[in-house]
Amino acid sequence: MTAPRRRCGALPRPLLLALALALAGCATAPEPGSEQIRADALGTVAIPPNWSAQASQAQVDRGWLDAFADPQLTALVHEALARNPDLLIAAARVEQANAQVDIAQAQLRPAIGLIGRGGSKPIADLVPLLSGLMLRLSWEIDLWGRLRYARNAAIAASDAQNADYRYAQQSLAASVARAWFTVTEARLQYDIAGQMAGSGEQLVGLAEQRERVGAGSSNETLAARASAASYLDARQQADLATHSASRALEILLGRYPGATLAAPAALTALPGEVPAGMPIDVLNRRPDLHAAERRVAAAFDRVGEARAAMLPTLSLSAGYGRLSNAAVRTRDDLEQTTSSVSATGIMPLYTGGALSGQVQLRSAEQKQAVADYARRALLALGEVEDALTAERVLAEREQLLGQVLANNEQVVRQVRDSERIGRADHRAVATQEMQALAARSALLGVRRERLSRRVDLYLALGGDYATADAAAPASPPSPSPE
Repeated sequence: MTAPRRRCGALPRPLLLALALALAGCATAPEPGSEQIRADALGTVAIPPNWSAQASQAQVDRGWLDAFADPQLTALVHEALARNPDLLIAAARVEQANAQVDIAQAQLRPAIGLIGRGGSKPIADLVPLLSGLMLRLSWEIDLWGRLRYARNAAIAASDAQNADYRYAQQSLAASVARAWFTVTEARLQYDIAGQMAGSGEQLVGLAEQRERVGAGSSNETLAARASAASYLDARQQADLATHSASRALEILLGRYPGATLAAPAALTALPGEVPAGMPIDVLNRRPDLHAAERRVAAAFDRVGEARAAMLPTLSLSAGYGRLSNAAVRTRDDLEQTTSSVSATGIMPLYTGGALSGQVQLRSAEQKQAVADYARRALLALGEVEDALTAERVLAEREQLLGQVLANNEQVVRQVRDSERIGRADHRAVATQEMQALAARSALLGVRRERLSRRVDLYLALGGDYATADAAAPASPPSPSPE
């Protein structure tokens, strides 16, 4: 006589009870928002409404790369965004974080699988003789939100990784721009060093000529040769700097560092004044600070996960399948179809302090994440203040050095006029030309530094390099935490 079959469509009472418990389970606590994180991290820091350095409070512009109006620089930035190894690593980390979200999401869903069996045993062992196929379902009911906290933590970590990737893009664009300006300056400094070395050789020739005719001395000739050697050494250093700067840029571009990159014949023009907005805007705009915020949220969720792990768990399992009893001739009443439903509850009683230690660990990690946000926020504000101060100081230096160069060039013209009328020799002309070249070199360095510092300001303010965000690995849709 066979056992009575369960009516199709009827749910077993244990399953109904488990579903009711699941629906009545505790909801997860909401993650801290931006304002709460800033209050916890920067509660004792008074953020002023305006920057210490004088700056425009207008909204920060997007697309700072276009402000330089340098098509070659723009092309190099886009090449680096496509080929830079560090950015490719950051993109792979985004993919890993998104996969972690999928894994955490899967823990909330039932697992379904097939179990098959076949084979033979001695007749004394009847059960292993059974063969067939069974569909099996297992599901952990998330009573207290442990699995949901884990999912929310994975989503927050994925958001942080995506923000890190956006900041890596902006940082790479800034690094390429600074390297491009350095390559240009190095090439121009090499040209200036070559001119100074040529003037030094002229002074050596003049000194030797004076010594031959008795108007000079060997000491003058030796001094001229020593100076000329130092100028040649400076040119060699400039040559090395040019090749090193070119290789550094080529590595950023993902090219072979062969120092074959051609530099332009002039520095890029400095764009106009940069709107800096207000200090509080930086905390809302910069991707690296958004990443720090999301890591605080992830740490909060992991604390909730650790606390929920101290509570009971409930798992369901069910199976339905068909078994064959052809090998068992003495059991005519053995069913060919079978089903099972079970529920398993586990209440942790003693784990040697492992669960409470996990809560303490996650709580300490949350404190660390909050402190890390405070550190990054203060550094970000300091970077803007430094860049704004550099804007003012370097502008003043450029004006002063420009005047120095103008004065030296005026003296060169006057000395040349004196040479034409016989009141000065060519030594005075060459010497004054070298002073003018030295002033030109100093001015060139300040102009390059102004360009680099301008890029630093754009990056510190959180302004994007492009008017539209470059393509980045997209985050999966973030489900609302329950």
